[in-house]
Amino acid sequence: MFHLPAMTWTLTAVLLAGGSYYLWQALRSGLVTDRVNNTLHALMNTLMAAMLWNLAPATLLAQIGLLAGAALWFIIQAVARPEYKLLCAGTQGRIKCAYHALTMAGAALMIALMTHPASPATGQTAMTMPMPAGHHAMTSAPHSQGMATGTAAAAPVLGLTPGVLLTLLFGAAALIFLILLLRNRATTTNHHPGSRRRSTRTEHALEALSATIMALMFATTA
Repeated sequence: MFHLPAMTWTLTAVLLAGGSYYLWQALRSGLVTDRVNNTLHALMNTLMAAMLWNLAPATLLAQIGLLAGAALWFIIQAVARPEYKLLCAGTQGRIKCAYHALTMAGAALMIALMTHPASPATGQTAMTMPMPAGHHAMTSAPHSQGMATGTAAAAPVLGLTPGVLLTLLFGAAALIFLILLLRNRATTTNHHPGSRRRSTRTEHALEALSATIMALMFATTA
């Protein structure tokens, strides 16, 4: 995916470190939902690391299905009724679950994009269409070619490709998590942070790193 081996190794190390942290959190958590959520995050990090090296290509459909199921699980948590206390509670919790659903869906889409690269512009296909014989062909060919050229030229302007859109989206998410991390550190400068606050800072740091990696990986598909 990346031409620089040093970048690939660095991103792999970060993803596996994050996956190990989530797995550790899953093992020490007392709530079933927390165990499932952290396990899914550990699995996503592992699959993204494998994606960097194009490992296990025979299981790509299974990976996509698993990540899509994980996205659905987080969506269910995000829209669950308030009386289900074990699922996402409060506005902040629902936003968090919605973002996690986005990351799972984004990872699934990334695998799909890696498997099926974007096809050539539709304008090229239109130019190869058979034309009627006679005077109609002579007059319509330039018109068709002009339309095809105009379509191909206007496509990047009228809409963003999924790769570009998700690169911008996860880049913005990385910036937001970085701001939250710095704000959290500033509020604890004159206090002795507890384990919960340290865990929050760690989660913000991992989310910022994960979003940055997602943005970089989607940038290669743009």
